[in-house]
Amino acid sequence: MSRVLIIGAGGVASVVVKKCAMLPEYFSEIHLASRTLSKCEKLQQEAGQDRVVGVYQVDADHADQVADLIRNVQPDLVINVALPYQDLPIMDACLETGVHYLDTANYEPKDVAKFEYSWQWAYHDRFKEKGIMALLGAGFDPGVTNVFTAYAAKHYFDEIHYLDIVDCNGGDHGQAFATNFNPEINIREITQRGRYWENGEWHETDPISVREDLDYPGVGVRASYLLFHEELESLVKHFPTLKRARFWMTFGEQYLTHLRVLENVGMTSIEPIEFQGQKIVPLEFLKAVLPNPGSLAEGYTGMTCIGTYVTGIKDGVEKTIFIYNNCDHAACYEEVGAQAVSYTTGVPAMIAASMMLQGHWMKAGVWNMEQFDPDEFMNRLNHYGLPWQVVETESPFKR
Repeated sequence: MSRVLIIGAGGVASVVVKKCAMLPEYFSEIHLASRTLSKCEKLQQEAGQDRVVGVYQVDADHADQVADLIRNVQPDLVINVALPYQDLPIMDACLETGVHYLDTANYEPKDVAKFEYSWQWAYHDRFKEKGIMALLGAGFDPGVTNVFTAYAAKHYFDEIHYLDIVDCNGGDHGQAFATNFNPEINIREITQRGRYWENGEWHETDPISVREDLDYPGVGVRASYLLFHEELESLVKHFPTLKRARFWMTFGEQYLTHLRVLENVGMTSIEPIEFQGQKIVPLEFLKAVLPNPGSLAEGYTGMTCIGTYVTGIKDGVEKTIFIYNNCDHAACYEEVGAQAVSYTTGVPAMIAASMMLQGHWMKAGVWNMEQFDPDEFMNRLNHYGLPWQVVETESPFKR
């Protein structure tokens, strides 16, 4: 028996539910909960009532509600694909009920555009004492990119020194402006100051101010901008030989133009304002009027390319490798009705959950993906829809 409770019913959750439903050998019983019950019922119909055997309404802002639901369902594992704001209440509920936990994005407070692992790492001793495991950041980036790094360190290097994680969406959804995952989370992430690790300390940059034009396999040359991403925080902690670690993401000029205008007129603000006698948050209102990321899937064309450039020393000689995946939007839609950005996050969450349930990755405490042996996870990426390649190459980045 391997009963899972999935919390969340958005685009990523849809992929997780459907991929879990395809694998009864790993997931014998699936339960699904969200703030909006109708979304759960729709997913249950799509994945099959014989596979998604229970659907529930829950407000995951409240640990007591989640704990009551866990006691009712009695799952072996809670897969959290809700909002990052809800990580801590769900972790609290798992701690109270003694159930393993997995998420795809680290916690951030709703009233501050800031994300870091400190809040969740602080749970380590309590999870360890309870004898349960929490696996953090089990998406693609963070997630697969962490495992790529661990795989490179294990098989290709004696010591790794330089890491550049690159994320390119070379697809076209036909919209004037839309985000590929939750608009509120996406825009908060992009409008923050950039941050990277070099020579033992963090350095900051203005948002979207550092650009490299990189050639992505399967996509071509795209403008790529330095951002802060949470996997950098855990990777520099767990690979202390790193001299520099950075994260890059591609954005088209049309997207950036829209974003600048929205920012200039205050629509990306998270500070509440008074409107017609009530408080509203501009970014939450913007989210309500932008296309739902899940609605972009039909007709989405093109490829993503996400990977890690790793430079280090092997047998006294410096070399660079690039480990990456290409994912086709149209193929994802044909398989599970999703676009590739949701797919590349949802499939790794399913794989990581299977690894935990089977005991390949199981250790009491709070852990990041790179802290476990990468080999079987890498095998399952190839088998379940996210095949990867490794090439030895010249680094496109200057020192």
